[in-house]
Amino acid sequence: MNLKIKQESENSVVNLALDTIKIGKQALIFVNTKKSAEKAAEDISKRMKTTNEQLEIISEEVLNSIQKPTSQCERAAMCIKKGVAFHHAGLTSKQREIVEDNFRNGIIKIICCTPTLAFGLDLPAYRAIIKDLRRYSQRGLAWIPVLEYLQMCGRAGRPNYDMEGYAIVIAETSAEKNKIEEKYLNGKSEEIYSKLAVEPVLRTYVLSLISSSFVRTKKDLIDFFSKTFYAHQFKDMRKITSTIYKTLDMLEDWELIIRENEEFKSADAVEDEPLRSTLLGKRVSELYIDPLTADKIRKCLINASDKKLREFSFLQMVSNTLELRPLLRVGIKEHDKIQEALMQNYEYLMESEPSMYEPEYEEFLNSVKTSLMLNEWIEEKDEEFLLEEYGIRPGELRAKIEIADWLLYSTSEISKLQHYPNMVKHIAKLRIRMKYGAKEELLPLLKFQGIGRMRARILFRNKIKDIGDVKNADLSLLKQLIGEKTSLSIKRQAGDESFLKNENDNASLREWG
Repeated sequence: MNLKIKQESENSVVNLALDTIKIGKQALIFVNTKKSAEKAAEDISKRMKTTNEQLEIISEEVLNSIQKPTSQCERAAMCIKKGVAFHHAGLTSKQREIVEDNFRNGIIKIICCTPTLAFGLDLPAYRAIIKDLRRYSQRGLAWIPVLEYLQMCGRAGRPNYDMEGYAIVIAETSAEKNKIEEKYLNGKSEEIYSKLAVEPVLRTYVLSLISSSFVRTKKDLIDFFSKTFYAHQFKDMRKITSTIYKTLDMLEDWELIIRENEEFKSADAVEDEPLRSTLLGKRVSELYIDPLTADKIRKCLINASDKKLREFSFLQMVSNTLELRPLLRVGIKEHDKIQEALMQNYEYLMESEPSMYEPEYEEFLNSVKTSLMLNEWIEEKDEEFLLEEYGIRPGELRAKIEIADWLLYSTSEISKLQHYPNMVKHIAKLRIRMKYGAKEELLPLLKFQGIGRMRARILFRNKIKDIGDVKNADLSLLKQLIGEKTSLSIKRQAGDESFLKNENDNASLREWG
């Protein structure tokens, strides 16, 4: 693979894309933000004059991949009409799949994307054009790792598609060109470090090993970790052993593991100490949530036993977990607004609010904003509203909903083990509302296959509110409201006897011919 450094203006990305299309090839253009990916795609598409029937069809598919298209969907569809697409986590999984598939078959020629596309996908890109090698971090604008740069370069000239490929980096100044050559072309890639040392990972796997009975004693546990890449890399088994013992103490404090024999409890150095998970610990391991999150949920359930609860209570609890991060960030201008919303919902919190002087207070406020956004979703606010009000794109929204649902299901399972049956009922309703983004009054209608929140709302407005109303509703009215196919389907599901009899009679007549 050949590497080139291009030292040109902002138009260089557009010119390179147009040149790639001119020679009958395809390209991936890597930028550092979702917004930049969208702008780059729009800039290129404006210079494209032709479209075709295939692109028109694909454009419509992307536009209508969600029930009510957002402004982002409209921008994506407009770009695709010209054979250009943007790709990032803000697109829905269906939209990303459409873009990837049609890039593979050569219909879409250019994808402007964030670096996530550099990992795990085999695409026919003749050129990988890298516009940005710096990204915003906690320390400001910083150079990306060399390994990430190599991943992006590796997208060009894939063996199944091309004999050669070009990775082209955009440099705006001579100084930047020299820096790129020094760091990325001539420099060495970073060392790979074991992630097993990260606390959430370590405690998750320690619990898993114990709950599955893969290890039965401290000695078994230490022996297992002594054979990992983690131990090979850090070598100091005394320090690793100390870390594992601290993890065991935490898991015991959280009531996820127990020690078989009383005599071992004060003997941390005894390697033959038996280890066994509690019933809760085994279920937490099966749910594959962080043990810290499980302990948080357990304590929240205890705190909430004598409180009035709302949907916000559960949404804020699951939002303030490691699993749901990154959370929506509270900007300076909206700080007072979120504080006011917190005060309005304060009595419904299942956890204590940290002091504003504590380091975790900022993440707590972020969890409040995230839970407010999810609450808007279950109150039937659409994706466009959430995009404008909270800056969350449809794909990001779907990802948050899926993780929140997983955490709510986990909460339900922990509630069963901790004997909180009322919580289970409350969570079951909330999960359905989360899935459809609907108010509680629509739940009876959402039981019907083929009915989402928009059709359910149409029926509800026309005084069709449950299975009985569907049975009694005039078929011609249903057809006017939600279409013939769906109307026939819900009549069958409702078991409308007169409708089924007529349908059977008509079928018999057709057989007699």
